[in-house]
Amino acid sequence: MSNHPPIQIPYGHQFIDEADIAAVEAVLRSDYLTQGPAIERFERKVAEYCEARYAVAVSSATAALHLGALALGVKPGDQVYTSPITFVATANCARYCGGEPYWVDIDPATANMSAQNLEGRLTLGDMAEVPMRLIIPVHLAGQPCDMQAIHALAQRFNLSVMEDAAHALGARYRGRPVGCCQYSDLTVFSFHPVKIVTTGEGGVITTNRDDLYQRLLRLRNHGITRDPLYLKNPAHGPWYYEQIELGYNYRMTDIQAALGASQMDKLDQFVRRRRELADRYDQLLKGYPVTPLARSPHAESSWHLYIIRLNLKEIKKTHLQVFKDMRWQGIGVQLHYIPLFLHPYYRNPAIKEEESYKEATRYYAEAMTLPLYYGMTEQQQNRVVEALFQALWS
Repeated sequence: MSNHPPIQIPYGHQFIDEADIAAVEAVLRSDYLTQGPAIERFERKVAEYCEARYAVAVSSATAALHLGALALGVKPGDQVYTSPITFVATANCARYCGGEPYWVDIDPATANMSAQNLEGRLTLGDMAEVPMRLIIPVHLAGQPCDMQAIHALAQRFNLSVMEDAAHALGARYRGRPVGCCQYSDLTVFSFHPVKIVTTGEGGVITTNRDDLYQRLLRLRNHGITRDPLYLKNPAHGPWYYEQIELGYNYRMTDIQAALGASQMDKLDQFVRRRRELADRYDQLLKGYPVTPLARSPHAESSWHLYIIRLNLKEIKKTHLQVFKDMRWQGIGVQLHYIPLFLHPYYRNPAIKEEESYKEATRYYAEAMTLPLYYGMTEQQQNRVVEALFQALWS
């Protein structure tokens, strides 16, 4: 049982209106609760928004990452390169396929994967003749990575690219929406309640490749197909289907899809307000011993998160003390994320990974996520900044 005051301002929160409730109610009164027409409507809205040919809805972003890695051919022994500053699902998808995640240190300004460090890692991997397969750049907080540089490296080393855009629905890179797959094979989005758009739980994969699209459709549904183009034997009747590979039950329900389609109608509105609040944080925090993540000149963040780094040399408190003080004041600060190499499951006692990935280690010692969500008021934001003042200087 917690002995600290309750959180009054969370770091994130969903926004549900009457249109969302009506959309879900309509499905509950319909003939289909799953595998019905709401799925295709939702997929079509996401694909059109992202300017992608295809979108495949699944039960979670974790499922999306897993299916994406499978569809791109990750197999036992393959190396998958990603940032250590991400949620564990990004690396776990490699292990689900028998592959091995390799860490790429971050750019200290944006905390995204460093393309320069990626080049170094891939060069070492190429020299060691390890089976390299996939790069998973993570658009931390909603800000796109340097995808042009990452794509160029992928082509040079003959690797696939799957964007982890769990934070980045509504973001743009070099004038186009994240998810258009201009610089990747696949893009994965999350629709968890704290994300910009929610389906409760859920994920979507976008792609422009017909072969990947067809395989993803099968993989989310047990590896089953009814398509005559893929059947191994002639159809025995209208009931006939075949399992032609090992797949999973990663389907999304029509209930979730209806909520997601309704939420998609508000996506631009959601992102616009988040950007307003992020800009306002920038102004309010001027003069504070904190540094917000840098903004890329080639991208527009969707502002899933507002992350600051504490300038600890100027503060007479530790990182932990500031964090605890904010929580004691009812502010639901968070830390995104614990470097993956510090988790016991991924920890390699034979390697001092804190020294190998110095920027990720420094980031973890300084980072803190401040509350940011569509329904947040300016009064609440002022309260967060006042609490931070108290935490830093009282």
